[in-house]
Formats: sequence, structure tokens, C-alpha cells
Amino acid sequence: MFALVRALVYAVLFMGFTLVFLPGQVLRWAGVTRPAHLGAAQFAGVAVEIVGVALALWCIVTFALIGRGTPFPIDPPRRLVVAGPYRYVRNPMYWGAGLALAGAAIFYRSIALAGYALLFVGVMHLFVTLIEERVLGRSFGAEYAEYRRRVRRWWPRRPEERESRHSTQA
Repeated sequence: MFALVRALVYAVLFMGFTLVFLPGQVLRWAGVTRPAHLGAAQFAGVAVEIVGVALALWCIVTFALIGRGTPFPIDPPRRLVVAGPYRYVRNPMYWGAGLALAGAAIFYRSIALAGYALLFVGVMHLFVTLIEERVLGRSFGAEYAEYRRRVRRWWPRRPEERESRHSTQA
């Protein structure tokens, strides 16, 4: 239970800063204000944001309950997390955050916020490839190597591709 509390604190800090505070600063800097009328773009943006936030929260809860830790580097999981959304891609939390940012960019119809979302995705890709994967390899060894072999970094395998890989391993 304590891992869940730690993970939720992390979520508030990370999501609050990265997905609320910084985007708010980008909107303010760009002079973008809340739309006067809600239209199709705003409803689509909210839908994308909800999916993104839900995915990120699912990841955080999975880290706490299965990994017994948090996504925060100073309080990492004690076990390798390969369940929940991590069955499909190795980095679903970044997908969730990216979707939430993209949804906000759609809601506000903001090129500046779309640029921030792209910058976020680029920085996360560099972080994953240059730092995170190495740390996970050192921490979880062969178990992580096997996970990397089975699950892609960003894009899920097609169902028939997952089936054929699974049947060849049996």
C-alpha cells in the first residue's frame, strides 16, 4: 500500500509539472487562451487527454502494485514490470503523457503546445535510449533482455505477430 501512496505522490509531482504547469506556461507565452466556445476540436482534445491520463495512471498503479516502487528514478520498482500496459509496449507511461499533451494541443488548437508535446516525446526517447534502458539492463539483467526481445519500445506488435512469436517459443 505504501508503494501506491509513493507512486501517487510521484504522479502528482510529475504530471502536475510536466502535463499542467509547463504546458500552461507554453500557452501563456504563446498568448493562447481558453476557447470561447467548445467545438469538435475541444471534445476531441478532451477525449485524447482522458485516454492519455488514464494510460499514465494505469502505468503508475501497475508500477506500485507489481513493481513495488514508482517510476521516479530515486524510488524505482523492485521487480521488473511486464504486466498491464507494459505487456504491449515497454514505455506506455510516456505514451500516456504524450497523448495527454497532444489532447491539450488539440483542445487549444495550439501549435506551440503541439511543439512542446513533440519536444517532450523527443526528450523521452533520448532518455529511454541513452539512460533508462541501460539502467534497467543493469538492474534486471537477463529478465530485462528477454522482455526487450518480446516487447517493442514504442509500437505494439500486431496480434498475428505476437501469436507467431508466442507459438515459436512454445
